[in-house]
Amino acid sequence: MLIQLEQAKLSLRELEAGIDDLKVSIKYDSLVGEVQSLEEQTGQSGFWDDPQSSQKVLKRLKVKKSLLENYRRLRASFDDVSVLIDMAIEEDDESTVPEVLADLDAVRKEYEEQRIEILLCGEYDANNAIVSIHPGAGGTEAQDWAQMLYRMYTRYAERKKFRVKVLDYLDGDEAGIKSVSFLVEGTNAYGYLRVSPFDSSGRRHTSFASVEVLPEFTDENDDIEIRDEDLIVVAHRSSGAGGQHINKTDSAIRITHVPTGIVVGCQTERSQVQNKETAMRMLKSKLLEIKEREHLERIEDITGNKMNIEWGSQIRSYVFMPYTLVKDNRTSYETGNIQAVMDGELDGFINAFLKLTCKGTDA
Repeated sequence: MLIQLEQAKLSLRELEAGIDDLKVSIKYDSLVGEVQSLEEQTGQSGFWDDPQSSQKVLKRLKVKKSLLENYRRLRASFDDVSVLIDMAIEEDDESTVPEVLADLDAVRKEYEEQRIEILLCGEYDANNAIVSIHPGAGGTEAQDWAQMLYRMYTRYAERKKFRVKVLDYLDGDEAGIKSVSFLVEGTNAYGYLRVSPFDSSGRRHTSFASVEVLPEFTDENDDIEIRDEDLIVVAHRSSGAGGQHINKTDSAIRITHVPTGIVVGCQTERSQVQNKETAMRMLKSKLLEIKEREHLERIEDITGNKMNIEWGSQIRSYVFMPYTLVKDNRTSYETGNIQAVMDGELDGFINAFLKLTCKGTDA
């Protein structure tokens, strides 16, 4: 048992080096100063006179303060485990081994999560995400597969404590879904989801589906002007799964942007006005994505590289029979626990891609 304590102490020393690097990465001293400065701004007279400006400051303060508090909590947990190990070794107390190992594992996990979050430094990573799933080649099987992916992503969002809101949902012919669009709300939602697969193959027989992830642009990003004469707005009766997803009224809205041919829709709000507002936000996100294509590096950062939804274009492969395997063809990360993946355990894949991206940036 004492050997386990000595090993835990060694592991903790190795972890300390990473935590120290983390402090450097977040520029701890500068971060403390920035948080203090932002807090002082909120207390100045006239701060609330400009609501748009004050909201920007409050949003930035929330992000920076969270980063600072998370690091401080990690450091405090590390110090607590360090003291516990030293006391256990000094008192020759074997009974504390399970507690030490559990606490050490918790610190290690928290460190990994914070290290990954630091890599989410893209221009839009902090934004909410709009996710659209479309079945590809494979008919009913592909539509069924698209529904399984939809379940997987919503389970992942639940694990991250993100909020999911269905925007548009179209049932499949016999089973599954023809398409679904949903909003994922939470800090770094887009950052995490942008590195998940944009095209997936699942070999049940052989089915394909595309997953498109866009950042939800806010008024701060709003430099797109859309002319009314460029839009075809059609109201129609909602269709889909009903219940919590769809309002069965004539309030659904589908908008076609004539110059680009982009079609967006929303049918989950209670009124045409609300559905139109949501659909317009979706359209702006897609138009901003097209605008960014003038700068190749940035558009790859926003939407990834979309490919045909067919064999040879998949980014991640799911094998259900005769063996089980999920493999990301970009990072070579793989796991045989396909059920866990379909239940939303995607962190291993996302972390592997972020680490790969980080190495590419540092090279």
